[in-house]
Amino acid sequence: MGWFKRFKDGIQTATKNKKEAPDGLWYQCGKCGETGTVKEFRETYYVCGKCDHHARIGSDDYFSIIFDGKYESLFDEYESYDFLKWTDLKNYDDRLVAAKAKTGLVDAISVGVGKVQKKPLLIAAMDFTFIGGSMGSVMGEKISKSVDYCLKHNMPFMIISKTGGARMMESAFSLMQMAKTSCKLGQLADAGIPYFSFLTDPTTGGVTASFAMLGDINFSEPGALIGFAGPRVIKETIKKDLPEGFQSSEFLLDSGFLDFIVERKDLKAKIADMLTLFAANAV
Repeated sequence: MGWFKRFKDGIQTATKNKKEAPDGLWYQCGKCGETGTVKEFRETYYVCGKCDHHARIGSDDYFSIIFDGKYESLFDEYESYDFLKWTDLKNYDDRLVAAKAKTGLVDAISVGVGKVQKKPLLIAAMDFTFIGGSMGSVMGEKISKSVDYCLKHNMPFMIISKTGGARMMESAFSLMQMAKTSCKLGQLADAGIPYFSFLTDPTTGGVTASFAMLGDINFSEPGALIGFAGPRVIKETIKKDLPEGFQSSEFLLDSGFLDFIVERKDLKAKIADMLTLFAANAV
């Protein structure tokens, strides 16, 4: 039974054996504030049913959405380490240890190979939760190895970008990955193997300035932030107000930088259509 106590400032009650809502049961949309169950959120591919906001998801989520069930992980043996002994607010080694413990990942990009509606595809997908999805030497190497794999198996390649740009803790080595990955993708083009670039929220910095914009098809999710420098930095540099929606995927589509925008629920079918189209053209 419940009980109550009278205090000077009025009556307050407390209930014994009160059942709290379990953690992980509810979610709240980061854009409109709509509240729903996590189960509903998963069923809609982590898209808000009210405002269509596409919440950020990780590589495992994308692999589950896109591949036909099982897929094989590749190149997990490559892990970042602090070869420059970098220190800013904390040691790079400490940042890596914390990121690995928090995410269960070994770096900011994961590679999986499987089938999409029975058509083979290799996907390299970034995780923003791992040091902002930043591009370091391991990311460049995994993309390079992915290209080699696709060349060997005559298989289309797709990168899912979700990143803040180059990883400053690796200094010039991170910037070198821009040229390295661009050159490797040139090998795919020479071999006539398609490369699809899927830009998600956010895709910025050196990744945008290199492989993210080099796809045979460049496409995006709705409402994604895509650009090189941030809007605030650009505005302060040019001393002018920016157009409404500047650097959104919709703005880039209108400006000719993207081929199309795709809803997450339609992503698998759209990729399968592209694979069919490019396979037919290759015959």
